[in-house]
Amino acid sequence: MTSFFNLRAPSLLRGNLLALVSLAISFPLAKFPFDQANPAMLLPIVGAAAGMVETFRCIRARWSWYHGAVLISLYMDALVLTMILFLALYPFVTK
Repeated sequence: MTSFFNLRAPSLLRGNLLALVSLAISFPLAKFPFDQANPAMLLPIVGAAAGMVETFRCIRARWSWYHGAVLISLYMDALVLTMILFLALYPFVTK
């Protein structure tokens, strides 16, 4: 748990929480059912990208089950970032 608060040490939990909290914040900011443009959507985008970078820091040189779990977490982070980008850019495409 001490690596969670130490920013110099990679933490898989910190990376996943950054991405998921950014996704949770992006829905109210986008006013989801109505999808209104909001410049504050940059904050969840940056948060999700930071979470993806933090998760990427956890990759090890040799393959193991932990390495496989990190790859699955990276895939989840990529999907979260794609969803946030969709919520941010959709109002500009529909007008």
